[in-house]
Amino acid sequence: MSDKSRPSADASATAVGDTPADVAAGTPTPRRSEGPRVRPKNGLDRYFEISARRSTTSRELRGGLTTFFTMAYIVVLNPIILTSIVGPDGVQGADVEGTVLPFESIAAVTALLAGILTILMGIVGRYPFALATGLGINAIVAVFAATQLSWPEIMGLIVLEGLLITVLVLTGFRRAVFEAIPAQLKTAIAVGIGFFLTIIGLADAGIVRAGQGTPISFGDQGQLAGWPMLVFVVGLLLSAVLVVRKVKGALLIGIVATTVLAIVVEAVADIGPRFSADGENVRGWWLQAPVLPDDVVSSPDFSLLGNFSLFGGFERIGIIAALLIVFSIMIADFFDTVGTVTAVGAEGDMLDEKRNLPKSQPVLLVDSLAAAAGGAGSVSSNTTYIESTAGVADGARTGLASIVTGLLFLVAVFFTPLVGVVPAEAAAPALVIVGALMITQIRYLAWDDMSLVIPAFLTIALMPFTYSITNGIGAGVVSFVLLRLVVGRRRDVHPLMWVIAVMFVVYFALEPLQQLF
Repeated sequence: MSDKSRPSADASATAVGDTPADVAAGTPTPRRSEGPRVRPKNGLDRYFEISARRSTTSRELRGGLTTFFTMAYIVVLNPIILTSIVGPDGVQGADVEGTVLPFESIAAVTALLAGILTILMGIVGRYPFALATGLGINAIVAVFAATQLSWPEIMGLIVLEGLLITVLVLTGFRRAVFEAIPAQLKTAIAVGIGFFLTIIGLADAGIVRAGQGTPISFGDQGQLAGWPMLVFVVGLLLSAVLVVRKVKGALLIGIVATTVLAIVVEAVADIGPRFSADGENVRGWWLQAPVLPDDVVSSPDFSLLGNFSLFGGFERIGIIAALLIVFSIMIADFFDTVGTVTAVGAEGDMLDEKRNLPKSQPVLLVDSLAAAAGGAGSVSSNTTYIESTAGVADGARTGLASIVTGLLFLVAVFFTPLVGVVPAEAAAPALVIVGALMITQIRYLAWDDMSLVIPAFLTIALMPFTYSITNGIGAGVVSFVLLRLVVGRRRDVHPLMWVIAVMFVVYFALEPLQQLF
């Protein structure tokens, strides 16, 4: 992000001032590094434009490590989500045919695809974006498997969805949609994702929970009770101090130090995870207890690779019902990536004057192919991860950081027991700090025109409150088109925005449409 407090911002970067007209129009001039370009030092530097983006190899390595540690939880969480829904026969994790996906294979394939796709993003996209199984989408997939489709059938629809988005990329439509979204909404997306990251971090740490009599509550019955919460608070304060003091690798140091503290606390207090076969331990660790494993290395199980049926879903539930599922997942995939790319680009000062990411076509292509690859691997759609902002906040600016993150995921394929040592409470402080960095983009929003303020507000508010980037973007797009039309500013609306608005109206009306068909 362009805020001066960013821990690893380039010292040589100088701000280019925004005029009042820029701010009012929601099109601020991005802060850019001024001065002569530095000549590439070697072939690696030239290919990834490390010096040209005012970065260094050490920053890229550090940023790649940070991104990995903030999203490594997906290796453990994805199997939990895909096996958490109770099937029609009362069997946990079973699909409509009673089949349960093997937990170990989901973990191994999740790490494998995250590694391969993130490396591909680094080499082809050349930006510091990491990919893995999309949260939210995997929960939707689990529900469809438990209620309507078998695992191979729902995964086949994921493959089709990914291929469809790939076609949209190759035709230039996806990039055109990205560029058609006005600057006011793009800035709101970045701010909204800042709050979204914050609530993810707070929820992972148990600070925000489902309330009793209220939608949400503070901690355990209104109290910060339990050792895991204390570990999170210590980690948050430590990370904040490091960021304010502009220590290099502040977020990475915070994650590692907090993990060490968590291991010590668990060894002494024997707390255990929050959820287990014995029920809920309200004061336990959210996902996994930070315990050093007996076996560090495990043999990966790749049996799920290729376990999908491309058109089986159409045969089971009919063409229209299957197409509606493909459409709903495609919209979530499509616009989650729009939000993520915008937010990560804003964090790293990589957006142009129209708040677009330069040379975004390769990024969008890899992201689209990742969706299909996730279905083919039977672990749900893979997508660009918002946790990439943590690595960018810690210095990453190029695809070299993604290669580092990807390689660590490939290592994690064989070390999945060791990956589980880092508790969510140790990674969550980094997400909250990144959220604080990202919301400073709010100064670029126009505040003197309610037809711009309301769409921006809905975008920002609905992301954290509905736990969905897509919902926030959809509310912002529909309200923007409607309100600009009402105030007689129809010409301010890009023609594609009308198409996008209609798509979101259909998306929000999917439930009654599915009941109809």
